[in-house]
Amino acid sequence: MILSRRQMIEAGAAAGALAAMSSPLLAAVIDPRRSPPDRLPARPRVAVDPVIDPRIVARARASFDRHRASLGHIDIVGIVDFARASSEPRFYLLDTNSGRVSRHLVAHGRGSDPGHTGFLQRFSNRPGSEASSNGAYVTGAYYPGQYGRSMRVRGLDHSNSNAESRAIVVHSAWYAEPNMLTTNDGRLGRSEGCFALSHSSLQEVLARLGPGRFLYAERLA
Repeated sequence: MILSRRQMIEAGAAAGALAAMSSPLLAAVIDPRRSPPDRLPARPRVAVDPVIDPRIVARARASFDRHRASLGHIDIVGIVDFARASSEPRFYLLDTNSGRVSRHLVAHGRGSDPGHTGFLQRFSNRPGSEASSNGAYVTGAYYPGQYGRSMRVRGLDHSNSNAESRAIVVHSAWYAEPNMLTTNDGRLGRSEGCFALSHSSLQEVLARLGPGRFLYAERLA
């Protein structure tokens, strides 16, 4: 789901305010209630409502910098905020050049939410857990899978090091379609730990995120 024109303009302006920072991960909004870091130049503050939790942006930026050598492209990054309910668009695509932000529904693993509450309860990297894993990923090759064209990912952290052996991928699924929210008590279905998106969202993610790019998933209290 694309943000409104006003939100995109504001997010882009805020991205410009971050452009002087050392990290190339620029496309994010900042909390206007906080003082800017010392390394930001003096300039008017941009009054915006944060599109993404600024704490997740900060974590993702630090992780991006740590794993920069593993990335082939830095123009688009993905951030998944698993603190949000599955009914909320919580998979963000960030354009680090323009500040464009788009957001999408995404399912979490059934092992992360055994009671099917709609909220991720825990992460796991254990094979057979059917849970989502947190941490940094680098996107891999496209391939034809059970749900059609899909994309592999490789975990870059200890918390998701088994992603490849667990066959954690980005794919579309019927249970991640928006109409599930009206037929399933306001919740998406659950995956086996994969990033499961609607068919239309997957097309944008595959086209814009693509192989060799950064994907970060986390849940903050």
